[in-house]
Amino acid sequence: MAIGNVTPDSFYAGSRLLSGSASSDSFRRMVAQWAQQAVEDGADILDIGACSTRPGSTPVSEEGEWERLAQALEVIRQTCPHVPLSVDTFRPEIARRALEQFGPLIINDISGGCEVMYALVRAHRVPYVWTLCGDLSLPAQRTDLADIDLILDPGFGFIGSTEADYACMRQMSSLRSYGRPVLAGVSRKSMVYRPLGITPETSLAPTQVLQFYALEQGATILRVHDVAAAGQTIRLFETLKNE
Repeated sequence: MAIGNVTPDSFYAGSRLLSGSASSDSFRRMVAQWAQQAVEDGADILDIGACSTRPGSTPVSEEGEWERLAQALEVIRQTCPHVPLSVDTFRPEIARRALEQFGPLIINDISGGCEVMYALVRAHRVPYVWTLCGDLSLPAQRTDLADIDLILDPGFGFIGSTEADYACMRQMSSLRSYGRPVLAGVSRKSMVYRPLGITPETSLAPTQVLQFYALEQGATILRVHDVAAAGQTIRLFETLKNE
């Protein structure tokens, strides 16, 4: 799953597909180029977010998020019409508008969800990335969500601390018991760069280390900034596992 942020303030500058000075035409070209390159590099899913959720950020207004997102989705549908799209939003109204205007999508909700969002994805019968925010027992507790096409995300970066992120990663293999796809999103996050005293911009190699471990722990989807590099990690993992 390739990360594309149509925001000017996401934590990793390399993922930003929008700048304050960009014209509409240059914005659309940048989104199209990103989508094409991600697919060429091996992305199976394109994940688009239009509201930064980095720590300390001020969320853009709902209408501002929709304006950015709608333009990006239109461009990507034209550029890569057969590639599954994921919308990274915690707002049910944004998810509803995206589903109604652009058809079947994956809804990637970092908030952990709410009853309105659950009802929406249930009604549209679309996959839903359920962020567990470190509580890996939630799927057992919320059996009422069993009829939703859930993708389980441990929620790295939204658990509370680097130590909590690592504690959760050590336990994420427990999610295998639910028989659902498991998404791991560790790409260039603080759990990678803070222990090493580096920056998001210099954290690709250690990101690949944690992605490999996540695969070992049962991850079936990697949400990444660097698609080609993640593909190499996956190929080596599969080579190692192929007896």
